[in-house]
Amino acid sequence: MGSSSTLRPASMLPNSAPQCDIFRPLRQWLDRFEVQDRQLAHRIAKLVPAQCPFERDIKFRGRTLAHIPPLCKLNPLYEQLVGLRFRALCYLVDECGEDIQSYC
Repeated sequence: MGSSSTLRPASMLPNSAPQCDIFRPLRQWLDRFEVQDRQLAHRIAKLVPAQCPFERDIKFRGRTLAHIPPLCKLNPLYEQLVGLRFRALCYLVDECGEDIQSYC
């Protein structure tokens, strides 16, 4: 081992191919989406969950057979949807003067 090697992130490696993000246009659209309708804001607040759905271990006789990760980690648009839900709730409070406690 005559040469020393260091670990570097893939983005710093020479000739690394740019990663293709097929969800980027949808992420950008969701991030720019402005909630301007009361009914739509209610619909968004109902459809997007307030918390990340369950994480479970499937066990048999004390041994873990399978692990189900939190479903939000499987959804590539989770952060954008949570942001959209937040904007919808803010719209309901700030523009419509509504109580959003039932959504929390």
